[in-house]
Amino acid sequence: MLTVSIVIPAWNEEDRIADCLTNATRQTVMPHEVIVVDNRSTDATVDIVKQFMEEHPDAPVRLLHQDDEQGLIPTRNYGLNHATGDVLGRVDADCMLKPDWVEVVSGIFTEDPEAMGATGPVVYYDMPAKRVGLRGDDSVRRHMYRADGDQVLLFGSNMALRASAWRQIANEVCHDREDVMHEDIDVSLHLLGRSMKTVYCQRMICGISARRMDTSFTSFRNYMNRFRNTFAAHPDHWRKRKPEHTLYALYPWMHTLYPMYQRYLDRMDINPAERLWLKEQFDVAKRDEQDEADADADGQPESDGSTLTLAGSDQ
Repeated sequence: MLTVSIVIPAWNEEDRIADCLTNATRQTVMPHEVIVVDNRSTDATVDIVKQFMEEHPDAPVRLLHQDDEQGLIPTRNYGLNHATGDVLGRVDADCMLKPDWVEVVSGIFTEDPEAMGATGPVVYYDMPAKRVGLRGDDSVRRHMYRADGDQVLLFGSNMALRASAWRQIANEVCHDREDVMHEDIDVSLHLLGRSMKTVYCQRMICGISARRMDTSFTSFRNYMNRFRNTFAAHPDHWRKRKPEHTLYALYPWMHTLYPMYQRYLDRMDINPAERLWLKEQFDVAKRDEQDEADADADGQPESDGSTLTLAGSDQ
């Protein structure tokens, strides 16, 4: 199996970074490394990461600092350039990886030597009806996040690159200093421009926040315009379907429901990120305890992991 590094760019993410690291390290197969790249945070992000590392000395968590330039792209690039795994996962600091994410990602690239980039669906952990939402997101991404006919576009909150592919495009990806593009689509188009294969996997699941919907319509529209701006910067590529049309249709409903559901979570004192994969994480811990007990009884080495059943959480 190929080794998987997880790169997490972070700027002022004190609210979710500990949950993110917990999910990244409670995996059926431990990642090769989890790299948090801090980008001039002014809150407690760095202290929380250091505390996590102290409390979990066996977890392969590394803390790096990218202070030369403010922005997601230079911070992302710094992390990817310093990662040492065969495959480079890239998620956001408020993302919650499904407990078999590393195993699934390693399997994708191990089984398909031509795969250079991979992505999958997401579930919104701070919204209700998570199973329904996961199925809907899967449908939209499978059918609409495509370019140049039927080539898969990667989603930055849930993506992975073969390290060798990243090294080929690392000096080509757009810096977007005006901050008007989707950096994940930019990466995708650079891969496709080199005839590299990108794939979509329904089992590569990540939990993300719906906080993007809790913005003004003007801000949301500017975010949607990034699709158009990114393709305008890559005139050799084209797309038939436009996912922003679907997102525009969803915005009024999600913009209304999101703050209502946050009030419910606050009133019930529920941390949705912590509870998202709770059952699956319990199964991982239970399996590890059983493996350890069996190894002690038999005098044999412990198992290195098994695949969990695919399931979204409705908690």
